[in-house]
Amino acid sequence: MDPLEDVLALLGTRAHLSTGMTAGGSWAVRFEPPDGVKFNTLRRGRCLLDVEGLTAPIPLAEGDCFLLTHPLAFTLFSDPDAVPVDAGPLWTAAGDRLPHVGDGVDTFLVGGRFSFGDRARGLLLDGLPPVIHVPADTDEASAVRWALGQIDAELRGRPIGSTLVAEHLAVVMLIHVLRLHLARESHAVSGWLAGLADPVVAAALRSIHARPAHPWTVAELARAGAVSRSTLAARFKDTVGLGPLDYLTRWRIELASQRLRIGDDTLATIALAVGYGSESALSTAFKRITGSSPREYRRQRADAPAVVASPSPAPQPAG
Repeated sequence: MDPLEDVLALLGTRAHLSTGMTAGGSWAVRFEPPDGVKFNTLRRGRCLLDVEGLTAPIPLAEGDCFLLTHPLAFTLFSDPDAVPVDAGPLWTAAGDRLPHVGDGVDTFLVGGRFSFGDRARGLLLDGLPPVIHVPADTDEASAVRWALGQIDAELRGRPIGSTLVAEHLAVVMLIHVLRLHLARESHAVSGWLAGLADPVVAAALRSIHARPAHPWTVAELARAGAVSRSTLAARFKDTVGLGPLDYLTRWRIELASQRLRIGDDTLATIALAVGYGSESALSTAFKRITGSSPREYRRQRADAPAVVASPSPAPQPAG
């Protein structure tokens, strides 16, 4: 199992597309800190992106896209002297029409967001920089451009099933953006994501994710990367921040936590599935990592108020 695929699947990654936005002339739109990971692609024109906490705006050209991975307020604008309007009222006033700001339609953006399970920040997002910018004019971005072009075609043509297809394509785009970022700026990520950029550590991570219930030793994992035990232990700790077996334990607890959240398997069944020989062994490891026993964790989740999603959510700001 590929570790990135494994984590995205465990988190229940889903894409939600918005209605987009047109703009022209001198304009600026201010967005509140997003819920989840926001993305935008500039399908036409040019503008700038100013994110809370960043030292300078990021220029965006036609075909560029960006991911906003942290809940930070941001502004899209063409003119630094333009007075920003708030995105919420702009979308509300647009109703069923495409939101528009400024004079003319020389700029067109399509956006949306990715939603994840409640472990997304610790498992994925904390290891990423606040903004990932993918310029359209880089050769490595061809797969991202292809996915964005297909999304655009689905949303424009509106064939049967277009929304579902476009949302799946957006997840494809997310994976390509993360791949590109790891290849281009591996120093800008941390945790297991950083380990994917190291071929030795990545081999050990793939082995762990392929067989999490296996009683791995450091020696076995080192053979997967064709290095010594000491080399693997040092490189794994330097990049991931944990030793190989500590990472294995934490991943097993993530898998056990997921099964406790969404299923009704017995603790003994879950223990065997994730690599523990008994319910007591799982309980000891689970409490050491999470601070609560598996039974307490399951009860807390069962007692938490249910969140009911609207079957027809209102259009959200493109940012």
